[in-house]
Amino acid sequence: MTFVAPVTGKAVSLDEVEDLVFSQRIAGDGLAIIPTNGKVVAPIDGVVSHLFDTSHAVSIQHPSGLRVLIHVGIDTVKLYGEGFTALVGIDQQVKKGDELIQFDLDLIQQAGCSIATPVVITNMDLALKQKAMIQRNVVAGVDPVLEVLVKGI
Repeated sequence: MTFVAPVTGKAVSLDEVEDLVFSQRIAGDGLAIIPTNGKVVAPIDGVVSHLFDTSHAVSIQHPSGLRVLIHVGIDTVKLYGEGFTALVGIDQQVKKGDELIQFDLDLIQQAGCSIATPVVITNMDLALKQKAMIQRNVVAGVDPVLEVLVKGI
């Protein structure tokens, strides 16, 4: 299964994220993207399984059961939703490339938050293996960033 970039920017290793929950892969495995604009799109087809009240993070569940979390920035929860607009709701069907969230990149940086945006598989027990495509610039909805071999598919 191929995941496209959910944000435009530079794809990097989770090791570069300044949050132990992500860098130590406690929340799941994947990559991070340093965004250059304020738009999040669906990296896969699926259903919106979780949308934080503050609209800074969203999860999509693929029909296989695999879930991906896109978490815009680090410590952005402390903005209490300011600068974030959700364009989808929970249980909404989405297609790869559909816009999910808009966010104010400048506001996040001015608040002192990291803009690094982790993209992680939260239920890696369903994955046989995964490969992140990092250290390159990517375009949201276009460039592949993650290949996952899912059990039973």
